[in-house]
Amino acid sequence: MALSSMTGFARSHGTSGPYAFEWELKSVNAKGFDLRMRLPPGWDEIEAPARKRAAEVLSRGTVYANLNVKRAGALSTVRVNEEVLAAIVKIAGQLAGRIDAVAPSIDGLLSIKGVIEVVEPESDEEEDRAAKLAVTMAFDEALAALVEMRKREGVTLGEILSQRMNEIEILAKKAEAAPGRKPEAIKARLAEQIAALLESSDRFDSDRLNQEAIMIAAKADIREELDRIASHISQAREMIGKGGAVGRRLDFLAQEFNREVNTCCSKSNDLELTNTGLAMKNVVEQFREQVQNLE
Repeated sequence: MALSSMTGFARSHGTSGPYAFEWELKSVNAKGFDLRMRLPPGWDEIEAPARKRAAEVLSRGTVYANLNVKRAGALSTVRVNEEVLAAIVKIAGQLAGRIDAVAPSIDGLLSIKGVIEVVEPESDEEEDRAAKLAVTMAFDEALAALVEMRKREGVTLGEILSQRMNEIEILAKKAEAAPGRKPEAIKARLAEQIAALLESSDRFDSDRLNQEAIMIAAKADIREELDRIASHISQAREMIGKGGAVGRRLDFLAQEFNREVNTCCSKSNDLELTNTGLAMKNVVEQFREQVQNLE
């Protein structure tokens, strides 16, 4: 399976009888999957099959689906509700002798709610049924195009993530080879500090100081962290290679990367090793940012 991005855009359109329609689908990043549909009045029954189909092929991302429908040669007509108008005129006549007011104008009467009615053209059940079926099929076409675009974006993301793994691996090897991280180098630096302390005062126990120095040197070793980073690199490459909906798992792995790199930096008492750790931390953050776009 290929990696897929959560971002994409697709359109589809068609006609059925007197109807012309167009779907517009847009997807953005999200923690889970959500389909938000905007349908014209009277087209609600296509929502359930559309949701079912989308849930079958997408696992993450918010998808906005907008449907526009036009009916050719179906103009609405305007008519006057004679009964409502007559009732209003009658009331106006009754009030004319009791209230000193200007007689109602035609535009004033027509602006009263209920006097003017907009009559929609009658529809044919068979035409409507055929149109809704065609609209549902057009949704599948737009959805397939959206999935394809997300996959193309996923290929690019996969290449970027693989490059970030290569960079982290190079930096991890550089950290491992850093002369300052060797236990011997750490002990030598501590020995110099101990010697300076012993020269400045005779109150220090040299044997105790040596024991403490050995313990500090052991704690400062980052061998365990480097081993875990190597393991994370292997896992990330395997996930990227297999593809599928691995965005959440890679996001968790990015957090683990960050934890190990932070530990390396905190243990470091060597400038070169610290700089390497900070560079690795920057690449890990770039990796995490790109993972946020994956399904």
